[in-house]
Amino acid sequence: MKDFINNKVLPPIMKFVNTKAIVALKDGMVLSLPFIMVGSVFLLMASFPVPVVANWMNQMGLTPFWNQAYNASFGIVAVFAVVGIAYTWAKNEQVDPLPAGMTAFVGFLIIMNPTSAVMNGTKTVISAQQAPSLLGGFIDRTWLGGQGMIAAIIVGLITGWIYSWFIKKKITIKLPEQVPPAVAGSFVALIPAAALTVCWLVVYIFFEKVAHTTLTQWIYATIQTPLQGVTDSFGGILLLTLLVPFFWFFGVHGSTLVGGIAGPILGANALENAEIFKKFGYVDAAHGGHIVIQGLFDQFSTVTGAGMTLGLVVFITFFAKSTQLKSIGKLALVPGIFNINEPVLFGLPIVMNPLLAIPFFIMPPLSAGSTYLLIKAGILPYLTGVQVPWTTPPVISGFLIGGWKVAIWQAIILVISFFVYLPFAHSYDNMLYKEEVAKEK
Repeated sequence: MKDFINNKVLPPIMKFVNTKAIVALKDGMVLSLPFIMVGSVFLLMASFPVPVVANWMNQMGLTPFWNQAYNASFGIVAVFAVVGIAYTWAKNEQVDPLPAGMTAFVGFLIIMNPTSAVMNGTKTVISAQQAPSLLGGFIDRTWLGGQGMIAAIIVGLITGWIYSWFIKKKITIKLPEQVPPAVAGSFVALIPAAALTVCWLVVYIFFEKVAHTTLTQWIYATIQTPLQGVTDSFGGILLLTLLVPFFWFFGVHGSTLVGGIAGPILGANALENAEIFKKFGYVDAAHGGHIVIQGLFDQFSTVTGAGMTLGLVVFITFFAKSTQLKSIGKLALVPGIFNINEPVLFGLPIVMNPLLAIPFFIMPPLSAGSTYLLIKAGILPYLTGVQVPWTTPPVISGFLIGGWKVAIWQAIILVISFFVYLPFAHSYDNMLYKEEVAKEK
């Protein structure tokens, strides 16, 4: 089994993961994380989960300021995505990356039209159908957030690729060496930037005249919405959460691999929940809320580390008899609270250890799947779309992404993890303890 996985399954997967497109997507999306985290703080403040505090901030007129900061950070995350992906592609090709990112941003703006209605209270001043013709000079923030995410990824990848091709083929304006580098760099970017701008303009004209829509809207309707629907399902969350420990078991960083590919879709789901939360103060299915978002994946499948190993760490720290497990437990307990479990994965180890494979595989889908069903049944609230730093301790993170009910459930899940790991960890501990006793004799 080990030889089959290592020789037949993992090589093509790793080849795919290490392609230029996937690397640019994964690393480019990471550039948006600081703005997502900062924006999440202001989103939380704008719709604070404690009514007394929320009412006080409304009365003081603070909430509009929090919304302003959210709209300029978390609310335009597709902008950071398109720039970051093109930037990363060019950087990996040893090309000046900033002009590539700026060119991608220009292309992203070219292919969209405003589609949001202009309202005066409850009265419609300009309808959504009239918006493209009457608001042609305006940028619709709707497409700069979650709804424009897949379009941003596509534009970023294509722009990064074509821009780098122009530079590497030396299809640029060459200036004498006496010209200052800053000026020369601007002229180097001129031809590829002009070619890409014309390219995206032609695409815009084609969709406008032939399809009577925009590329952004077409991608959202035909690609992004179905992908979001597939991930936002019971089967989808079970598959995603099972793949992470599967890859980790063979020593491959499953969290990065699965998160890098599925992250943009889960992030788009989270952004739509955040918009609903900002507008109504809660999220539900009636307003288009998603159950499977980045917060569910992070806080109910990889919280305390891949495999949700905190229950295992508690056992080996306080109840194990073998010196080896106790020593590892003391080293792993504090990092585990902050969602770092490499000491357990490689020190215990869990990687390539069949004795601990079953609970390691079972715990994430058990946790995320049960959480999905509880949200679906209305027992737990929909998650708000708030994203917290990955080192945020559990229970605190649960409260921030969904309120006190989610925090309590997260604590219950961690207790369950102790009992899921218990029989397997106990057997492993007994085996090691017998070996240690035999060596002492």
